[in-house]
Amino acid sequence: MVPTSKRPRQPVVAVTGAASGLGRELLARLVSSADFRRVVAIDEQRGDVGEATWRVLDVRDPLLANRISDIDVLVHLAGDYAVDSDPGERRAYNLRAAQTVLTASAAARVRRVVLVTSAMVYGAAPDNEVPLPEDAPVAAEPDTGVVGDYLEIESLVRRSLRSHPGLEITVLRPAAVVGPGVDTVITRHFESPRLLTVKGCNPHWQFCHIDDLISALELAARGAVTGVVAVGSDGWLGHEQVEELSGIRSLELPAGLTFGTAQRLHRLGVTPAPATDLHYVVYPWVVDCTSLREAGWKPSWTNEAAFAQLLELRENRTTVVGRRLPVKEATLTAAGATVAVIGTAAIVRQVRKKRRL
Repeated sequence: MVPTSKRPRQPVVAVTGAASGLGRELLARLVSSADFRRVVAIDEQRGDVGEATWRVLDVRDPLLANRISDIDVLVHLAGDYAVDSDPGERRAYNLRAAQTVLTASAAARVRRVVLVTSAMVYGAAPDNEVPLPEDAPVAAEPDTGVVGDYLEIESLVRRSLRSHPGLEITVLRPAAVVGPGVDTVITRHFESPRLLTVKGCNPHWQFCHIDDLISALELAARGAVTGVVAVGSDGWLGHEQVEELSGIRSLELPAGLTFGTAQRLHRLGVTPAPATDLHYVVYPWVVDCTSLREAGWKPSWTNEAAFAQLLELRENRTTVVGRRLPVKEATLTAAGATVAVIGTAAIVRQVRKKRRL
């Protein structure tokens, strides 16, 4: 009699940054999945998903390896990507967290690590192919912004793959993420009184709703996709569609004036993000989600639906080149029609006045 083969043991999965945000949403999904034997939540504070096994610790702790020795799959979502965070502190946290997770996972013989960066690492450029293939070169400019953090983290991943060939690492690169609680340079762009464009180039808009990012993360945790994986809604929206759907008119400026002014304002401390971040609202960086599509994944949100929710979540905020304005100041800026990069003149005067006091 030929013995029947045993069913493979279901893996134990852990999620870092599990108490809030994307980590909390993924955790809530994983605990209801039949694909995992146990779900472990890792964060500096205990969250509200009671079905998970909680381990309260800082992911930067060198002793992390001791706490994940029973883990098969680790999804790393602990990070600081807030637009207004101090750049130096944010990068130090993100790189230390990613480095510790990768090193500890290799030491603890974790089978698979899943991380999230962004399709921004491909770079946004006027001559970008639309859509970009997943294996397109990483061409973003290193800077002090969040994109620079993503580039450094992916560099850590490449070094880890060389140093720890037995460790499987999957990197998800989502398009512009939207959804409740999401606050980025991209979402703030649509809080502006005008949509900034540069002469000679029309943006192409692709979004990734947080629900679709979570479903892609679940697939990656199961091992259904590996390597570099792009995530986003099918296709893209043209700039005219975005204008029509949002009701926001555009302000077109020369590229040199736009980026030069934005860089000066960033040096003054007026804008939270470097001028290179503006590339992502004026140039295309649409991605082709080949790996997910071949795995049978389909986004549940269209670009139109995701964009509609982005607009609903603005809550009457007004932003000029990434900086949120008080209501009175925003009204004056919009009323004068000096918006986007040029509209920051009033802010510059205010900053200089405060420095003289």
